[in-house]
Amino acid sequence: MGEICSWYVPMNATPMNIPTGAAALVTPTLPRPASDPAAAITRGVRRYLADHGIQGMVEFCLANGRRADLLCLSEKGEVSIVEVKSSPTDFKTDQKWQDYLEFCDYFYFAVAPGFPQELIPAECGLIVADAFGAEIVRPAVARPLPAARRKALTLRVALAAMGRLHRVEDPARAL
Repeated sequence: MGEICSWYVPMNATPMNIPTGAAALVTPTLPRPASDPAAAITRGVRRYLADHGIQGMVEFCLANGRRADLLCLSEKGEVSIVEVKSSPTDFKTDQKWQDYLEFCDYFYFAVAPGFPQELIPAECGLIVADAFGAEIVRPAVARPLPAARRKALTLRVALAAMGRLHRVEDPARAL
């Protein structure tokens, strides 16, 4: 999770020169096995957020080449990124979370019950989740996105969502 994407879009990219098609629509490795702790956390977070009018897309590639575990859009157009950490080791070995901050209004870590919450930086939101639901334990600090970044990111989300849906509806079509 949180890896560099297989393609890279420069930070000065505009909506007109953002790659589309298979290269831009990284296919997540889904479905993950039910036994995968990160999959259970992700599912619980998505359920909770959906109940609150926020939809999330897993493994979304950002313009800086990083892949967010969960990128979410609210009904107001606010962007949240949720980085899922399945263990303290996972958290300690993956310190790329600051690379996500310029692409969201709100940044959260999502962890399982029993995760040592004191490891999570105080400036980050914290969600505790299992496979069936979640709770926001600490709200994220608001960092409003610039309008141009929000527009470009929203367009990328729309294109990725349409591409993923197309692959579900027409799996025989090679993108």
